[in-house]
Amino acid sequence: MYQLNGKVAVITGSGRHKGIGEAIALRLAQEGCAVVISDIGVPKGREFGEEHIGSTAEMETIAAACRSFGVQAITVVCDVRNEADCSALIQSAVKSFGRIDILVNNAGVGYIMEPFTAFKESSWDTVLDVNLKGAFLCSKHAAIAFQEQGKGGCIVNIASQAAKSGFPYAAAYTASKHGLVGLTRSNAVELGKYGIRVNAVCPNHITTGLGDWQNKFFSEKFGLDYDTYLQGIKDRNPLGRTGYVEDIAKAVAFLCSDQAAYVNGEAMNVSGGEEYH
Repeated sequence: MYQLNGKVAVITGSGRHKGIGEAIALRLAQEGCAVVISDIGVPKGREFGEEHIGSTAEMETIAAACRSFGVQAITVVCDVRNEADCSALIQSAVKSFGRIDILVNNAGVGYIMEPFTAFKESSWDTVLDVNLKGAFLCSKHAAIAFQEQGKGGCIVNIASQAAKSGFPYAAAYTASKHGLVGLTRSNAVELGKYGIRVNAVCPNHITTGLGDWQNKFFSEKFGLDYDTYLQGIKDRNPLGRTGYVEDIAKAVAFLCSDQAAYVNGEAMNVSGGEEYH
Protein backbone atom coordinates (compact mmCIF):
# COMPACT_ATOMS: atom_id res chain seq x y z
CA MET A 1 0.00 0.00 0.00
CA TYR A 2 2.70 2.49 0.94
CA GLN A 3 5.47 1.29 -1.38
CA LEU A 4 8.22 0.99 1.21
CA ASN A 5 9.98 -1.85 -0.61
CA GLY A 6 13.72 -1.73 -0.11
CA LYS A 7 13.61 0.75 2.76
CA VAL A 8 15.41 0.06 6.05
CA ALA A 9 13.67 0.87 9.33
CA VAL A 10 14.99 0.93 12.90
CA ILE A 11 12.33 0.66 15.62
CA THR A 12 13.34 1.19 19.25
CA GLY A 13 11.35 -0.49 22.01
CA SER A 14 10.08 -3.08 19.54
CA GLY A 15 11.03 -6.23 21.42
CA ARG A 16 7.86 -6.88 23.46
CA HIS A 17 5.04 -9.08 22.27
CA LYS A 18 1.69 -7.29 21.84
CA GLY A 19 3.37 -3.89 22.09
CA ILE A 20 3.13 -0.89 19.79
CA GLY A 21 6.74 -1.40 18.68
CA GLU A 22 6.09 -4.96 17.57
CA ALA A 23 3.00 -3.86 15.60
CA ILE A 24 4.98 -1.11 13.88
CA ALA A 25 7.80 -3.51 12.97
CA LEU A 26 5.37 -6.05 11.54
CA ARG A 27 3.50 -3.42 9.52
CA LEU A 28 6.70 -1.93 8.07
CA ALA A 29 7.92 -5.44 7.23
CA GLN A 30 4.57 -6.13 5.52
CA GLU A 31 5.15 -2.94 3.50
CA GLY A 32 8.52 -4.28 2.34
CA CYS A 33 10.96 -2.72 4.82
CA ALA A 34 13.98 -4.48 6.18
CA VAL A 35 13.70 -3.94 9.93
CA VAL A 36 15.96 -3.64 12.93
CA ILE A 37 14.22 -4.84 16.10
CA SER A 38 15.69 -3.15 19.14
CA ASP A 39 15.08 -3.24 22.87
CA ILE A 40 17.03 -3.21 26.12
CA GLY A 41 17.22 -7.02 26.06
CA VAL A 42 17.84 -7.81 29.73
CA PRO A 43 16.43 -6.56 33.06
CA LYS A 44 18.35 -3.65 34.59
CA GLY A 45 17.39 -2.96 38.17
CA ARG A 46 13.99 -2.16 39.64
CA GLU A 47 12.99 0.31 36.91
CA PHE A 48 13.56 -2.16 34.08
CA GLY A 49 12.22 -5.48 35.34
CA GLU A 50 11.51 -8.35 32.99
CA GLU A 51 7.78 -7.55 32.97
CA HIS A 52 8.51 -4.16 31.35
CA ILE A 53 11.26 -4.89 28.82
CA GLY A 54 11.68 -6.69 25.54
CA SER A 55 13.99 -9.65 26.12
CA THR A 56 16.51 -10.89 23.58
CA ALA A 57 14.39 -14.02 23.09
CA GLU A 58 11.27 -11.95 22.37
CA MET A 59 13.25 -9.76 20.00
CA GLU A 60 14.30 -12.80 18.00
CA THR A 61 10.77 -14.15 17.68
CA ILE A 62 9.49 -10.76 16.49
CA ALA A 63 12.32 -10.58 13.95
CA ALA A 64 11.36 -14.05 12.73
CA ALA A 65 7.75 -12.91 12.31
CA CYS A 66 8.96 -9.96 10.26
CA ARG A 67 10.98 -12.28 8.03
CA SER A 68 7.80 -14.20 7.23
CA PHE A 69 6.87 -11.24 5.00
CA GLY A 70 9.94 -11.94 2.87
CA VAL A 71 12.13 -9.15 4.24
CA GLN A 72 15.35 -9.17 6.21
CA ALA A 73 15.26 -8.50 9.95
CA ILE A 74 17.96 -8.30 12.63
CA THR A 75 17.94 -7.64 16.36
CA VAL A 76 20.15 -5.15 18.18
CA VAL A 77 20.18 -4.66 21.95
CA CYS A 78 20.16 -0.96 22.78
CA ASP A 79 19.76 1.00 26.01
CA VAL A 80 18.57 4.31 24.59
CA ARG A 81 19.86 6.18 27.64
CA ASN A 82 23.39 5.50 26.41
CA GLU A 83 24.74 7.45 23.42
CA ALA A 84 27.25 4.77 22.44
CA ASP A 85 24.40 2.23 22.25
CA CYS A 86 22.29 4.58 20.13
CA SER A 87 25.16 5.24 17.72
CA ALA A 88 25.88 1.51 17.47
CA LEU A 89 22.19 0.81 16.78
CA ILE A 90 22.12 3.10 13.76
CA GLN A 91 25.47 1.85 12.51
CA SER A 92 24.28 -1.75 12.81
CA ALA A 93 21.50 -0.95 10.35
CA VAL A 94 23.90 0.70 7.94
CA LYS A 95 26.40 -2.14 8.25
CA SER A 96 23.81 -4.87 7.79
CA PHE A 97 21.72 -3.31 5.03
CA GLY A 98 23.93 -0.61 3.54
CA ARG A 99 21.62 2.23 4.58
CA ILE A 100 18.94 3.50 6.93
CA ASP A 101 15.76 5.24 5.77
CA ILE A 102 13.43 5.27 8.77
CA LEU A 103 13.81 5.66 12.54
CA VAL A 104 10.83 5.09 14.83
CA ASN A 105 11.48 6.26 18.38
CA ASN A 106 9.08 4.01 20.28
CA ALA A 107 11.09 3.10 23.42
CA GLY A 108 9.35 4.53 26.46
CA VAL A 109 8.62 4.22 30.16
CA GLY A 110 4.96 4.65 31.06
CA TYR A 111 4.83 2.54 34.19
CA ILE A 112 6.39 4.89 36.73
CA MET A 113 3.51 6.85 38.28
CA GLU A 114 3.72 8.68 41.61
CA PRO A 115 1.89 11.55 43.34
CA PHE A 116 3.59 14.78 42.32
CA THR A 117 4.60 15.82 45.84
CA ALA A 118 6.13 12.37 46.40
CA PHE A 119 7.67 12.01 42.92
CA LYS A 120 11.23 10.81 43.33
CA GLU A 121 14.09 12.47 41.50
CA SER A 122 15.33 9.06 40.38
CA SER A 123 11.89 8.28 38.91
CA TRP A 124 11.85 11.58 37.04
CA ASP A 125 15.32 10.92 35.63
CA THR A 126 14.41 7.39 34.48
CA VAL A 127 11.32 8.53 32.58
CA LEU A 128 12.96 11.56 30.97
CA ASP A 129 16.12 9.63 30.11
CA VAL A 130 14.23 6.99 28.13
CA ASN A 131 11.28 8.93 26.71
CA LEU A 132 13.04 12.14 25.72
CA LYS A 133 16.80 11.78 25.94
CA GLY A 134 16.62 8.40 24.19
CA ALA A 135 14.68 9.90 21.28
CA PHE A 136 17.17 12.76 21.11
CA LEU A 137 20.18 10.42 20.97
CA CYS A 138 18.73 8.03 18.41
CA SER A 139 17.48 10.90 16.25
CA LYS A 140 20.87 12.59 16.40
CA HIS A 141 22.71 9.55 15.08
CA ALA A 142 20.02 8.73 12.53
CA ALA A 143 20.24 12.31 11.23
CA ILE A 144 24.02 11.98 10.92
CA ALA A 145 23.56 8.80 8.86
CA PHE A 146 20.83 10.38 6.73
CA GLN A 147 23.05 13.36 5.95
CA GLU A 148 26.00 11.13 5.08
CA GLN A 149 23.79 9.16 2.69
CA GLY A 150 22.47 12.36 1.13
CA LYS A 151 19.04 10.93 0.31
CA GLY A 152 16.91 12.24 3.16
CA GLY A 153 15.11 10.12 5.71
CA CYS A 154 12.14 9.85 8.01
CA ILE A 155 11.88 9.98 11.81
CA VAL A 156 8.62 9.16 13.61
CA ASN A 157 8.38 9.75 17.35
CA ILE A 158 5.74 7.83 19.29
CA ALA A 159 4.37 10.44 21.65
CA SER A 160 1.02 10.16 23.44
CA GLN A 161 -2.25 11.83 24.27
CA ALA A 162 -0.18 12.92 27.27
CA ALA A 163 1.84 15.06 24.82
CA LYS A 164 -1.17 17.39 24.66
CA SER A 165 -3.15 16.83 27.88
CA GLY A 166 -2.21 16.43 31.52
CA PHE A 167 -2.75 13.29 33.59
CA PRO A 168 -2.52 12.77 37.37
CA TYR A 169 0.42 10.84 38.81
CA ALA A 170 2.19 11.22 35.46
CA ALA A 171 4.18 14.45 35.77
CA ALA A 172 7.35 12.96 34.30
CA TYR A 173 5.56 11.00 31.57
CA THR A 174 3.46 13.98 30.54
CA ALA A 175 6.46 16.32 30.56
CA SER A 176 8.53 13.88 28.52
CA LYS A 177 5.83 13.46 25.87
CA HIS A 178 5.21 17.22 25.63
CA GLY A 179 8.97 17.54 25.22
CA LEU A 180 8.97 14.89 22.51
CA VAL A 181 6.56 16.97 20.44
CA GLY A 182 8.87 19.95 20.92
CA LEU A 183 11.83 17.87 19.76
CA THR A 184 9.78 16.73 16.75
CA ARG A 185 9.00 20.30 15.70
CA SER A 186 12.51 21.61 16.26
CA ASN A 187 14.10 18.77 14.30
CA ALA A 188 11.55 19.10 11.49
CA VAL A 189 12.52 22.75 11.03
CA GLU A 190 16.26 22.18 11.25
CA LEU A 191 16.59 18.93 9.29
CA GLY A 192 14.07 19.59 6.53
CA LYS A 193 16.74 21.12 4.28
CA TYR A 194 18.40 17.69 4.19
CA GLY A 195 15.19 15.99 3.06
CA ILE A 196 14.64 14.58 6.56
CA ARG A 197 11.03 14.63 7.71
CA VAL A 198 10.23 14.38 11.43
CA ASN A 199 6.74 13.71 12.75
CA ALA A 200 5.07 12.35 15.88
CA VAL A 201 2.10 10.06 16.48
CA CYS A 202 -0.01 10.66 19.58
CA PRO A 203 -2.04 7.58 20.62
CA ASN A 204 -4.66 7.61 23.32
CA HIS A 205 -5.14 4.59 25.56
CA ILE A 206 -4.17 1.22 24.10
CA THR A 207 -4.39 -1.91 26.24
CA THR A 208 -0.97 -3.36 25.58
CA GLY A 209 0.99 -4.92 28.43
CA LEU A 210 1.81 -1.37 29.52
CA GLY A 211 -1.79 -0.27 29.01
CA ASP A 212 -3.00 -3.13 31.21
CA TRP A 213 -0.63 -1.98 33.96
CA GLN A 214 -1.95 1.57 33.64
CA ASN A 215 -5.56 0.34 33.79
CA LYS A 216 -4.85 -1.47 37.04
CA PHE A 217 -2.99 1.51 38.49
CA PHE A 218 -5.63 4.14 37.68
CA SER A 219 -8.65 1.98 38.50
CA GLU A 220 -7.18 1.45 41.97
CA LYS A 221 -6.37 5.16 42.39
CA PHE A 222 -9.87 6.19 41.34
CA GLY A 223 -11.60 3.51 43.43
CA LEU A 224 -13.08 1.65 40.45
CA ASP A 225 -12.96 -1.96 39.42
CA TYR A 226 -10.88 -2.71 36.33
CA ASP A 227 -13.77 -3.27 33.91
CA THR A 228 -15.64 -0.14 35.03
CA TYR A 229 -12.54 1.98 34.56
CA LEU A 230 -11.89 0.54 31.09
CA GLN A 231 -15.52 1.03 30.07
CA GLY A 232 -15.24 4.67 31.11
CA ILE A 233 -12.35 5.11 28.68
CA LYS A 234 -14.45 3.64 25.87
CA ASP A 235 -17.47 5.76 26.78
CA ARG A 236 -15.41 8.97 26.51
CA ASN A 237 -14.31 8.10 22.99
CA PRO A 238 -16.49 9.15 20.02
CA LEU A 239 -15.75 5.79 18.35
CA GLY A 240 -16.62 3.87 21.52
CA ARG A 241 -13.42 1.86 21.83
CA THR A 242 -9.82 2.02 22.92
CA GLY A 243 -7.05 2.12 20.35
CA TYR A 244 -5.39 -0.91 18.82
CA VAL A 245 -1.68 -1.28 18.23
CA GLU A 246 -2.51 -1.70 14.54
CA ASP A 247 -4.05 1.79 14.49
CA ILE A 248 -0.69 3.26 15.43
CA ALA A 249 1.24 1.03 13.06
CA LYS A 250 -0.91 2.15 10.12
CA ALA A 251 -0.30 5.81 10.95
CA VAL A 252 3.45 5.23 11.17
CA ALA A 253 3.51 3.44 7.80
CA PHE A 254 1.71 6.38 6.22
CA LEU A 255 4.11 8.94 7.69
CA CYS A 256 7.09 6.91 6.45
CA SER A 257 5.74 6.76 2.91
CA ASP A 258 5.90 9.14 -0.04
CA GLN A 259 2.18 9.72 0.46
CA ALA A 260 3.25 11.87 3.42
CA ALA A 261 6.06 13.58 1.49
CA TYR A 262 4.79 17.04 2.46
CA VAL A 263 3.92 16.18 6.07
CA ASN A 264 6.61 17.48 8.43
CA GLY A 265 6.67 18.62 12.05
CA GLU A 266 3.20 17.24 12.79
CA ALA A 267 1.96 15.62 16.02
CA MET A 268 -0.81 13.40 14.62
CA ASN A 269 -3.59 12.38 16.99
CA VAL A 270 -4.56 8.75 16.57
CA SER A 271 -7.21 8.71 19.26
CA GLY A 272 -10.61 8.08 17.71
CA GLY A 273 -11.45 11.75 18.17
CA GLU A 274 -10.92 11.77 21.94
CA GLU A 275 -8.08 14.28 21.82
CA TYR A 276 -9.13 17.50 20.11
CA HIS A 277 -6.23 19.83 20.90
